[in-house]
Order: sequence, then structure tokens, then C-alpha cells
Amino acid sequence: MTRWVPDELGDGYEQHTIPLGDDPDGEGVVEATLVRRAAPEDVRAAVIYVHGFSDYFFQKEMADFFAERGFAFYALDLRKCGRSRRDGQTGHYVSDLALYDAELDAALEIVREETAGVPVLLSAHSTGGLIVPLWLDRLNRRPGGTRGAGVSGVVLNSPWFDLQGKPWMRTVGTQVIGLVAKVRPTAMMKLPATDAYGTSLHVSGHGEWEFNTVFKPLNGFPVAYGWLTAVRRGHARLHRGLDIGVPSLVLRSTKSRFARAWSPEVDEADAVLDVKQIARWAGCLGDAVTVVPVDKARHDVFISKAEPREAAYAAVDAWMRAQGITS
Repeated sequence: MTRWVPDELGDGYEQHTIPLGDDPDGEGVVEATLVRRAAPEDVRAAVIYVHGFSDYFFQKEMADFFAERGFAFYALDLRKCGRSRRDGQTGHYVSDLALYDAELDAALEIVREETAGVPVLLSAHSTGGLIVPLWLDRLNRRPGGTRGAGVSGVVLNSPWFDLQGKPWMRTVGTQVIGLVAKVRPTAMMKLPATDAYGTSLHVSGHGEWEFNTVFKPLNGFPVAYGWLTAVRRGHARLHRGLDIGVPSLVLRSTKSRFARAWSPEVDEADAVLDVKQIARWAGCLGDAVTVVPVDKARHDVFISKAEPREAAYAAVDAWMRAQGITS
């Protein structure tokens, strides 16, 4: 039996720990955490949300949006992330993105059991928007495929489809990162410090959102060579073309704005990823892909300012109706 205990988000939210055994990367025992919102009386579908790097689930407004449409809402904090990180573990570190298949498989199984087999929608942000399609591609190659596993579609919110920055970082730079990762995988890269995006979100800075800054630091977690190498391998797999087996909706901002310190422009652009790369690689998902640029959206379109946020939710609503996921 799945054991649920109260979650830090308060009334109506519970969490369940998913044991994953010994860490293949040698950092002790690893666990993931599945969070659920109190379900509506008439559950017509379910959704599982997966966060990005330096992130975890806290977006109660998103959960309310889906619950109002008859969804049982769940969110997964991946191993070494958010609620799932344990003492002595390197935040968000994995040497292979396929390691996340274990908690994704387990979460899907739990959700299917709890919701009597209703269709399940996946939703993912940023790095989660890379992890989930790679998993769905592997799931689709199993007997019955993605549809047979009960998945009806996926919503990707600013998915990380390629490495941002200068072109040389995607060629020579990636090769150098891979060489360092072979000998010092958990060594941290020396990157310019920035809290521009974090302070644009949090109430202590220029934003309107409350979240746990231990789980989601305003300046982000440091980036390990081994982790970024795993991401680059994931990018290469995506670029060769996936077949996730279900329709997808890709949401992104209309522009990027990279900065080390906050300015008003950071509030109305993707301050983390290059939106042109998202547009370029979206077609590699396979099946039917719908891409919706959201004007003035932040990197996480669902915690943008009110107008773009409403536009993003309207796009999700329209897409789900068009796909027959909701009526």
C-alpha cells in the first residue's frame, strides 16, 4: 500500500517516498518523492508534473488548474532534488538521465493504480522537459508502447533541447566537458554567478512566488561536469529523433534575455534557455507536436506575470480539448 504523509505545501497536499535503492553514482541510498493534491470528486484524467534543474514542485496554482478540469494532480521530485535530496548528496546529480526511468516508472504505476487507469498526461519543465521525452521514447519501445502504459500526451514548458551559449560550447566545449567528466564527474564548473532569474521570481526579490530557497536557490545549484555530460548525451539522442508515441504541446517564451543581475526585461523573457533552440528541435519529439510561443513569458511560463501566465494556461486548455484529453 502506498503510504502518504502531509506535505510542506499544507492542507490538501501529501507526499510519498519512492525508495530507489543504492545510488549507481555512489552517493548512498536514493529516493524520489511523489506529491499529490487532493483529487476532485469526479476524476477524469491524471497528470504527473516533473520539475527542472535547481527546482522542485511548489506551483499550487498549476495543480488547481488541472484539478478544476477533473485531473488528479501529482508531481515528482526526482532523486537528489527538492524533497528527495539527502545529506551528503550532490544536488540534482546523475551520470545518466536514464537513471530517472526508475522513479518515472514507479510514479506512473502508482498514479495508474490510484486513479483506476484513467489517461495520464505528463507535464515537465526545462531539464524535466528533456528527461521526460527521453523516458517516453524508451517506454514507447516496450510492449504496448506509451499508449498501452496509459499515457495520453505531454506538455513541455520551456524544455531544454540544446545547450545555450556560443556555438563553440556545443562542439569543442562539449568535448572538453566530457573529458573532464571522465576523471572528475562531480567536480563543479566555474560559471558566472547570477541570481537574475531567481530574484525575478521570489517575493524576497522582484517576484510574487513563495518557495523553499534551499530546494530552489535563487542563484541555482552548481553544475557538475558529469551531470552536464549526461544532459549533452540526452540532447544528442533527442537530435537524432525520438518517437514518444503521444502528442505533445511545447510552450516557450518569444525571446531570451540573459543577464547576471535582475532588470525589468528579465521578467518578460526566458532568462535561462535560448528559445530559438526550443523551436528548432521541437520536431524531434515524434508524433504530433504543437508549439505555442507565449509573449512576455519567463523561463517557467507558469510562473510568469499574470498576462502571459493566463495565455499559457489558455493554450494548455485549448490543446487538451483538441486532443480529446478534456471535453
